[in-house]
Amino acid sequence: MRIIAKKSLVNYWKKHPDTEQSLKAWYQEASDATWTVPQNIKNQYRNASIVGNNRVVFNIRGNTHRLVVAVAYKRGIIFIKFIGTHEEYDRVNAGTVEWSD
Repeated sequence: MRIIAKKSLVNYWKKHPDTEQSLKAWYQEASDATWTVPQNIKNQYRNASIVGNNRVVFNIRGNTHRLVVAVAYKRGIIFIKFIGTHEEYDRVNAGTVEWSD
């Protein structure tokens, strides 16, 4: 899968160094994946939440941070929509949130 935009992840782990290894691991695994339907993601990440609007929520670093992405399955592209602490995630709508860096 192609991931748009890694820079958002890098900027986040610079602010939250404890997330760096988890985000790097997610990025590598997602880059290597071929997700054509939401079930492909659930097969790889049992704790991922499919929230509609082609959005998926991933737990990062033991569920202390959340990553929301939109997946264009046919195009093979993942768009980063949100990364934040669990507390910050609780204040957004995962189905509509858009990244602002």
